[in-house]
Amino acid sequence: MFDEDEDIDYVYHGDQDEDEDYPIDGVGFQDPGGNSSLRRETTENPRNRPCPTCGTPNTLTPIDVRRGYQCNACADRAEGRGGY
Repeated sequence: MFDEDEDIDYVYHGDQDEDEDYPIDGVGFQDPGGNSSLRRETTENPRNRPCPTCGTPNTLTPIDVRRGYQCNACADRAEGRGGY
């Protein structure tokens, strides 16, 4: 299980093609090439945390929470995208 107090190692692949799906934070992006910064759900990084902005349950993973992220809908509203 992912330990929230544990340091997260970054994985750097400087010579990789930007469009290639590689594991950032050890898990990769949920939507590679999309607008989302949320991390992929895995057994050790489940999508079991609520959004800190709107409170929608099961929208973030522990890594997302550690990074201070919010759900995609809230991020889009904050950035003026999505017609909200």
